[in-house]
Amino acid sequence: INAEYGLLKPSMVTAGQGHATKSDPQTIAKYTLRTLLRTIPASFGGIMFLSGGQTEFEATANLDAINKLAAKESAPWRLSFSFGRALQASTITTWAGKKENIRDSQNVFFQ
Repeated sequence: INAEYGLLKPSMVTAGQGHATKSDPQTIAKYTLRTLLRTIPASFGGIMFLSGGQTEFEATANLDAINKLAAKESAPWRLSFSFGRALQASTITTWAGKKENIRDSQNVFFQ
């Protein structure tokens, strides 16, 4: 296997669902990047994060913080997302499977 063509799809390092408080994006970035730097070869093609049950707002804020820290730390991989479901959550909720909600759900999606 040529790691240069590989894409890893991990979750971010977050506090567990049963934890009393949620971690802020900077803390998630710190521990996620630390874990990746310790375990993933620099030659790996890219890392595409899963949402892991986060809302679209949480997942986006956390990915932004990870990318900012990765740039500062000169992380060797391309970092992006693979959390289409999280990005569509508000749209799907607005649509609710009803034809009359299509226009409103499209507007939510484009926000």
